[in-house]
Amino acid sequence: MLAVRDLSMSFAGLRALSGVSFEVREGEVRAVIGPNGAGKTTLFNLITGALVPQAGELSFAGVSLLGRGAPAIARLGLARTFQQAQLYRSLSVIENVLLGCHAAGRSGLVACGLGLGRARAEEQAARSWAQECLARVGYTGREDRIASELPLGEQRYVEIARALATRPRLLLLDEPAAGLNDSETDALADLLLQLRQSGLSLLVIEHHMRFVMRVSDRIVVLNFGEKIADDVPAAIRQDPAVIAAYLGNDDGTA
Repeated sequence: MLAVRDLSMSFAGLRALSGVSFEVREGEVRAVIGPNGAGKTTLFNLITGALVPQAGELSFAGVSLLGRGAPAIARLGLARTFQQAQLYRSLSVIENVLLGCHAAGRSGLVACGLGLGRARAEEQAARSWAQECLARVGYTGREDRIASELPLGEQRYVEIARALATRPRLLLLDEPAAGLNDSETDALADLLLQLRQSGLSLLVIEHHMRFVMRVSDRIVVLNFGEKIADDVPAAIRQDPAVIAAYLGNDDGTA
């Protein structure tokens, strides 16, 4: 599905990524782990079109992503969440998720707001779809709450629902378990496994190793911009290079 080939990127002479290659298969959960500064977020920015790689190739479902901006890449079926939930704090939960619906729609926010023609029917369908996406993440009955009032755990679910509203084939999550307690982290892991079961592919950056080991089919390990391992969770846990660079005495986080 997603193919990353020999991807390289530097900033002011500092290497962020060097010749990184891997694939995300249909219906797979792929994790990307590594120390801070390993190049993980740069990788996401390149995949989603926020940055342009200096070398290498990126393709999704056989279509090259090079030269495409972020909106065009999103329309191909890629959606992303961020470590710091990027909700519109003055909008309600349902309004935030509707933004994802409109990103996938045709008539746009202005026309929908005016209730013009086809846009009126599209707005009704969008609201129904937004509610369905919230239900998929287990967030129902609280659609009118203002985003600024939500605790971090609930913000995560709303942001995932908004990403699902774009009808993605591949969902990229940047440290979704950051700041969550153990029970919230376990619930999030359950959700990601349910999403995979529904056929969605996921690419996840995360430091919480118990979470990573539970949800991942395969794990890519980056260190100083280079891929040092790419294997199933059990093999990654025992890999001497990964232990030396990142895992150490694994206590659940890294």
